[in-house]
Amino acid sequence: MEICVTARHGSISEDALLLIQQKAEKLLRFYDRLSSIDIVIERNRHGEAGVEMKVRAENANDFFARGQGGNVLTAVESVIQKLEQQLRKYKERLLTRARARQFPAAELPAA
Repeated sequence: MEICVTARHGSISEDALLLIQQKAEKLLRFYDRLSSIDIVIERNRHGEAGVEMKVRAENANDFFARGQGGNVLTAVESVIQKLEQQLRKYKERLLTRARARQFPAAELPAA
């Protein structure tokens, strides 16, 4: 999996860059067929940080989230949570479809 981090209107320290990459790699726990993650970090005039993440997965649409925060790490944390939710929902949808094909409506096992 490829992780690309880009900073607009500023720079990122090596420690923060490493921490952001580690947090992004945790998305693999929710869906293991991710191919790349693009992260864009932007600072506005008021000192707030904005983060955009685009996650590409095999045989799926891209997942996208945007967030803002007082500093870069809080913004990244909020974006990661949004993407975790999207990936969970997508994986659950895939599993539900697979179960529906495996057990047609008339043959569902008793719970």
